[in-house]
Amino acid sequence: MALRHNAQMPPPSFAALLIEGTAALEPLGPDARREAEWLLIAASGTSRASLHARGEMSVAAADAERFRAWLERRRRGEPLAYLTGTRGFWTLELEVTPDVLVPRPETEMLVERALQLGATSCRVVDLGTGSGAIALALAHERPDWLITGVDLSPAALAVARRNGVKLGLPQIRWLHGDWFARLEHERFDLIISNPPYIAADDPALQDPALRHEPRGALTPGGDGLDALRSLARAAPAHLTPGGWLLLEHGAAQGAAVRALLVAQGFAHVRSRSDLAGHERTTEAQWPANP
Repeated sequence: MALRHNAQMPPPSFAALLIEGTAALEPLGPDARREAEWLLIAASGTSRASLHARGEMSVAAADAERFRAWLERRRRGEPLAYLTGTRGFWTLELEVTPDVLVPRPETEMLVERALQLGATSCRVVDLGTGSGAIALALAHERPDWLITGVDLSPAALAVARRNGVKLGLPQIRWLHGDWFARLEHERFDLIISNPPYIAADDPALQDPALRHEPRGALTPGGDGLDALRSLARAAPAHLTPGGWLLLEHGAAQGAAVRALLVAQGFAHVRSRSDLAGHERTTEAQWPANP
């Protein structure tokens, strides 16, 4: 059902549109009001404080129409971040387009652990950087680190570069390539990746939100482990002695990823769980004397 305003009716107020939007999004879950607020803020170009302070004021016709069009697209499953064009990650506000995955809170676990493991002037590479979320968060927290972001998608790299410029983080080196292909004989203290890991037959790929995200960034096909296998095999040649590999993976893949890393000769292999108790990341150290 399309949401449209009758031209014969008076212009809607901010408060009325917020009520309308909340009702329209209620079938999507408990965040309906919050999402309606974000869409109305983005559509009208106002702030959250102004939105509520101006509750009874009329909304410009073009802004109301944009808001209702976005509501309809959101009702059909399009991610909120693609509609507003932004997503918060760590302490940053990132540009997000359909060329990149929407950054998830779980991925912040990789940032947190990298900050704990990295030392001064740490050399870091973020493989499959997408919007640049991990690389940018680390550069923001550690300006002295030497950080590289790599992605196979030129469109994704363009988003990452724009985010770097907007955030005033020009020190990141962005490379177009397939995993380590552009890195030749370079070695890093930290290798970090949130690779595609969803199995090809996983019902999660039918989720309305995931259907809008770049499929190549979600699944490598097969059992979902191919990208993780490639990273586990290739990482030792690009790690400094004592360097760390940090990987995000599916909630049921922790044991398989640990086995891959142990088989490659990594030490201190361990997985970490998210707030829901699911194993979400696995880390491993390349021995100082392998």
